[in-house]
Amino acid sequence: MNLVPDAESLKPASQRLAFITFVICSSGYAPDYSCDMTLSSMVVSRDWAEVSVLECILGGLHIGVDIEPEPKRAREKLTKSKIDALIVDCDLDGTTGFLRSLGTGINAVPLVIVSGTNGHTNLQDSIATFVFKKPISVEQAVRTLSAARNMILDGRLRYNRHALDLPVSLVCGSKKQVKAHLTNLSQGGLGVRLSQPVALPGPVRVSFQLPQSNDPLQLQGEIAWIDKMGNAGIRFLDMSPEVKRDLKLWLAQQYLTH
Repeated sequence: MNLVPDAESLKPASQRLAFITFVICSSGYAPDYSCDMTLSSMVVSRDWAEVSVLECILGGLHIGVDIEPEPKRAREKLTKSKIDALIVDCDLDGTTGFLRSLGTGINAVPLVIVSGTNGHTNLQDSIATFVFKKPISVEQAVRTLSAARNMILDGRLRYNRHALDLPVSLVCGSKKQVKAHLTNLSQGGLGVRLSQPVALPGPVRVSFQLPQSNDPLQLQGEIAWIDKMGNAGIRFLDMSPEVKRDLKLWLAQQYLTH
């Protein structure tokens, strides 16, 4: 069902704000993740009517907002702090140079969302991950910003390591079982602490049981590194889609609730 009529985007922002909460809560574009966590964003614009719409939607998605009307000041802020999403109004003077500066390392941001009127800038050739044009449609903005939020969280979760202290069993080839302690866990591997350094060449079978889980996880991996203190990193190999999904969900729950 179309929750917001197409003509809605043509109305002034003051008439559109009443629709935002309804769309965020009722549409199919709500984030897949829990809203316990707040992300950060910057909106570079002087179009206060559109800014008010974006502020309301971002707040509903638990994304903090910093409004900056001057591209030069926005660039200075990005050299001193990190943000998760950047929304730039390409109708604003100075944004062309500002956008070009984003790929220079210190100004890099994980996600850029650009809005602008037709013909003002070639959005297709820009560095934007997502694009929407003015006047902003509430439904389109909710869809786009929800997708952006999920993308940001996916990136964080992919590399996040959750600290643990659990017994883990390691078996290398036909050798006897080696007992160790699991110290951290991620989607791509885990860290362990051995009672003493042990050579573990080749593939390693890893078995452990997560908290609040009834069934132990049994995974294949390989030693990525090991030090003289008995600390080691294991990289997962050939994980089934079902196990990968379950592990991803468990890690997401821990990340968003701790």
